[in-house]
Amino acid sequence: MRKHLLPICFPVLFALIISFVFAFQVSAYDKTDLKKAKATRDCSDCDLSGAFLSRADLSRANLRKADMSDADLSGANLIGAYLSYAYLSYANLSGANLSGANLRGANLSYANLRDADLSRADLNGANLRKAKLSDSDLSDANLRDADLSGAKLSGADMYNADMSGANLSDADLSGAHLNNADLRDADLSRAYLLNANLSSADLSHADLSEVLGLNIEQLSTVQTLYKAKLDPELIEQVREKYPHLLEEPI
Repeated sequence: MRKHLLPICFPVLFALIISFVFAFQVSAYDKTDLKKAKATRDCSDCDLSGAFLSRADLSRANLRKADMSDADLSGANLIGAYLSYAYLSYANLSGANLSGANLRGANLSYANLRDADLSRADLNGANLRKAKLSDSDLSDANLRDADLSGAKLSGADMYNADMSGANLSDADLSGAHLNNADLRDADLSRAYLLNANLSSADLSHADLSEVLGLNIEQLSTVQTLYKAKLDPELIEQVREKYPHLLEEPI
């Protein structure tokens, strides 16, 4: 009986060992890099994956292209930090202050950014796919061409944010503040917009097909819907009540 079990047990045991080693390597950070980041705040291309940096003061730090995937940066001070093209996938940035930070091209997919301050941050071309951004501050942020597909943005403040060309498909924008936002050419298909504030938002050329929770009252407050893509029922209501919104802005 034992002889028959051996050929089965060894492959299973080997697979478990390999999985454990791989998981450890993926989340392991470089201790020298961590010490350097804390001491000098100059750590571009550093390996800080899985590092504990909760409430760390990294303001104005140079972390360009650094790997901070799975890192705990909750409550960290990253004001004005240089994080362009950094890898922050699955990182915990809840409550962190990233105001004025350079996150151009950064990978923040699946990151936890709840209650984070991203006001005036540069997120041009950033990957925020499926990121958790509920109640975050994105006011005056540059999100041009950013990927926010499937992101949780309920209650987020995006006042005056530049989201032109951004991908917001399947995003949860319920109760979000999008007033005065630039959403030209943005993809909002299948987004959830219940109680979202769209006052003075520019939605020209935006894709609003199959959106959920959006009503004519919300659309009546926008700046323009020029050449926007809307579902038949909504477009008819706009034509009937607010035809000027479909005209080319002067």
